[in-house]
Amino acid sequence: MTRISGFERSQLLLLPEAIDDYAAAGNPVRFIGAFVDERDLAAAGLSRVEPKATGRPATRRAIC
Repeated sequence: MTRISGFERSQLLLLPEAIDDYAAAGNPVRFIGAFVDERDLAAAGLSRVEPKATGRPATRRAIC
C-alpha cells in the first residue's frame, strides 16, 4: 500500500490570498468588474448602493 502525501505542515495557505489571484491579467472578468465599478448605480435607480458608515454592505442578504 502506498502512502498518500499531503501538503507541507509549514504551508500557511491552501488557496490564493486574494480573489484577484484566480483571474489572469487578460481574463474578461477584469473588464466586467471595471465596467460595473464605473457605473453610477444610484443614478440608475438602484437603492442602497452606498455602504453604511460602519463599512458594512448597504444591501440586505437573503438567507437561504
